[in-house]
Amino acid sequence: MSTQAPATAPRRGELDALRVLVVLGLVFFHSGLVFSPDDDFYVKNAETTDAVTVLAGFAVVWAMPMLFLVAGLGSRYSIRRRGPARFSRERLLRLGVPLVFATLVLCPLPQWLRLRAADPGYDESYWRFWPRFLTVRPDLADFPFVLDGEYFETGHLWFVVLLLTFSLLLAPVAAPLADGAERAGRTVERRPALLLLPALPLAAINAFLGMEEGFAGWNRWAYLVFFLFGYALADDGRVRAALRRLAVPVGVAGLVLFAGTAPGFLSLDDPFTEWSPFALVTRAVFGAAGWCWVVAILGLLDRRPREAGPPSRAMVYLGLAALPLYVLHQPVVVALAYGVVGRPAPIVVEYAVIVTGSLAVILVLYECVVRRTRLTRFLFGMRPAPPEAHSP
Repeated sequence: MSTQAPATAPRRGELDALRVLVVLGLVFFHSGLVFSPDDDFYVKNAETTDAVTVLAGFAVVWAMPMLFLVAGLGSRYSIRRRGPARFSRERLLRLGVPLVFATLVLCPLPQWLRLRAADPGYDESYWRFWPRFLTVRPDLADFPFVLDGEYFETGHLWFVVLLLTFSLLLAPVAAPLADGAERAGRTVERRPALLLLPALPLAAINAFLGMEEGFAGWNRWAYLVFFLFGYALADDGRVRAALRRLAVPVGVAGLVLFAGTAPGFLSLDDPFTEWSPFALVTRAVFGAAGWCWVVAILGLLDRRPREAGPPSRAMVYLGLAALPLYVLHQPVVVALAYGVVGRPAPIVVEYAVIVTGSLAVILVLYECVVRRTRLTRFLFGMRPAPPEAHSP
């Protein structure tokens, strides 16, 4: 008998919480990049600290992979309800519309502020810069990012680009993949250690295709592994039981592997792309460590149905807000940072001001603008609001 959760199964509260944690955590993460000596962020503080690089490493190894895994699980439920064709149309609207809207309206701002921050004499108005940002040409070599330009970028929306691409690639193979997942679930039930096998393709992808700084340190195609696992196996009862059993030992292994990447990342000139044996091993170990972290987190946070209570109203509210908050967060962080850096204040104070100010602005924009009208909900990928939706 299949142990896959039905389409009407209760929501996985711990995964909703993880998704919200990652999205809100990006405000802390990107605010930290303002003070990192190694990252080419839009706005940089004159005083930097290596502590940001170390702390960022603990986030990138698991956070965005987990976001793709949760998205894959959501795709499983959506395809069951709608079928592949309607799922594809729904993804094009829910992801494609905010992608186009935010690329046109929000993404030019960080690039314009980058130019202003880098050159005090730069005095071009935003409205003169905007058409230059939108001057693009096709570039299929960087698929799925098919447009390029001197100033054009999708910025933080790379996550939306990849998620939309993965969703459209999934739809035609959804049925056979689900059938294969049923057989895989039976196998995992007998041999739980097989859940470690995805570490191998992740290690190979990162090692031989290179890690990409612009995609939170992972190769873009490594995220497809997490997405497909979320779709195929993350909610299989047999797999969940195996994840719970493996959580502690695999978590320890993940910590050891992650620590093992430190010599490479700290000593190599370009650990993300170098082809030396040391760099290849460093990237491979990082990929394996990331898988171990995700397996451990899934197992440690999982609760059996009888132990899981209904999600709180706050979690439901933030869960619905996840995509709009993601779309809004980086332009707001960059704008706040532009106004804060260079002030006569310690790094800790500047960082706290950027984080708290950004969180406040993002939540106010969401509550007072995004969720209030049918048009703004549509532009940010939200479903039309029910009559009681304005009560948080």
